[in-house]
Amino acid sequence: MDTETFDYVIVGGGTAGCVLASRLSMASDASVLMLEAGGSDLRPMIQLPIGYARLLFDRGVNWLYETEPDAGLAGRRSFWPRGKVLGGSGSINAMVYMRGLPHDFEDWRAMGNIGWGYEDVLPFFKRAEDHDDGDPRYHGRGGPIHVTDVSSDVHPICHRYIAACEALGFQATPDFNGAQGEGVGIYQINTRSGFRSSSANEHLRKARRRRNLEVRTKSLATRLTFEGKRASGVRYLRGGIEHAVTARRQVILCGGAINTPQLLQLSGVGDGARLQALGIQPVHDSPAVGRNLQDHLAVSYFYGSTLPTLNDQLGPFFGKVRAALRYLATRRGPLAMSVNQGGGFVRSDPAQAVPNLQLYFNPVSYTQTPLSSRKLLSPDPFSAFLISFNACRPTSRGDLHIVSADPAAAPAIRPNYLSTQHDLDEARAGCRLLRRIAATQPLADIITGELYPEPHVRTDDDLLEDFRQRADTVYHPTCTARMGTDPRESVVDARLRVHGLENLRIIDASVFPTVTSGNTNAPTVMVAEKGAAMLIEDMGA
Repeated sequence: MDTETFDYVIVGGGTAGCVLASRLSMASDASVLMLEAGGSDLRPMIQLPIGYARLLFDRGVNWLYETEPDAGLAGRRSFWPRGKVLGGSGSINAMVYMRGLPHDFEDWRAMGNIGWGYEDVLPFFKRAEDHDDGDPRYHGRGGPIHVTDVSSDVHPICHRYIAACEALGFQATPDFNGAQGEGVGIYQINTRSGFRSSSANEHLRKARRRRNLEVRTKSLATRLTFEGKRASGVRYLRGGIEHAVTARRQVILCGGAINTPQLLQLSGVGDGARLQALGIQPVHDSPAVGRNLQDHLAVSYFYGSTLPTLNDQLGPFFGKVRAALRYLATRRGPLAMSVNQGGGFVRSDPAQAVPNLQLYFNPVSYTQTPLSSRKLLSPDPFSAFLISFNACRPTSRGDLHIVSADPAAAPAIRPNYLSTQHDLDEARAGCRLLRRIAATQPLADIITGELYPEPHVRTDDDLLEDFRQRADTVYHPTCTARMGTDPRESVVDARLRVHGLENLRIIDASVFPTVTSGNTNAPTVMVAEKGAAMLIEDMGA
């Protein structure tokens, strides 16, 4: 087998991998190879903002993972879409731009991860960002990824939601990522001129013109190679043929919270006894690989409305035509946005030290369409909307592990949802809060009735059982190769180097010590920006 050599080999062309490929190839003439199992992101439904729902079940751009049956969800499995395409999950997500709240990163630092407090990471958020109007103390201009304020374009009933929350004592905030993250308001999104602004579009598109960067799609990494404890390269399949590549300086894993621990385990890095049972010779016993899995779990409450909602705009044929014509003429309107328009970060009660619930307000509903066939351009044929919540910082932790030595086999994913009293309490509190919001003017004025859950769901036990039956992932898996100081409890150190191994780093959402409050794409970009800076500093790229 012929073997090629590069200075850096990046495994995974997702959100983080595209940032790394761009920054490393720009820093010097070092040669960089990026391997991506999926294909190109140049698809209309990827680039059209509202097209993302059609990608959730598209095998051409999606790994289509499914969890094991979970006791916390009454024995149900959960569908976990993850991007299998350039840009990764950042090419198929709902584009909400949310960094997390400052205390999330203060907690990371308090866990021993020096250099990861809020003031440490803020410069990397700003470096990544091209924000039109943000406060320069908190936002950047001229960075690669564009942040759009859509507050002037959201559906009018979003403002009724905000007013109802204010009537309950919650503050309104114009910028969840600015001086006041706590409160309710309108989510900013990652778009530019009406198209998705992903790391593939904004970082990789320009970087691929450089002679020192090579990107290979349809290339499935099967295992890492080692010389003793030093990572030396990668084996991968492309076109049914196995190839080998070596790295002079560093192998960097950017596969995300599922594929990164999977590849480590396939390569003999993980729980040694479990790997031996699968016929894999351990290279390094690292029991934390695949453990500490965290995710956000949300439920939606649906309400009929006396006022028209997006259902009335996007449901009828002529409504679709009008929306399409507006988009073609102005690159604005509902097709240029996510349906996650309103939201917030609030405390379920005054005793909470920090916001513990994230809210979502969607001026649209899908009660008559099963999740497996849901399309954003085919909502309910009547006026309705939904309100959702998830706990910001759940304490339940799950795990994932390979089930065979076959790299094409999906790992077993066990989220272990609602396995702590803290998470059970917050599930009940969030359900009660959704109903309080719906019962408050001026939102209550337009509600014809609660569609889901049904009226008999009243007691705390009823609310929790309904939550178990209907709640599902918000697609934020993290922490499966988490950062920390103890090699038995974590996988990488504060400079993202794998404990006990040389020339191997992990730079993606799997290194989060704990899940952040909010959507996880923006903090993943930050980790990639900071990780790239570390590599350039350490390796003299």
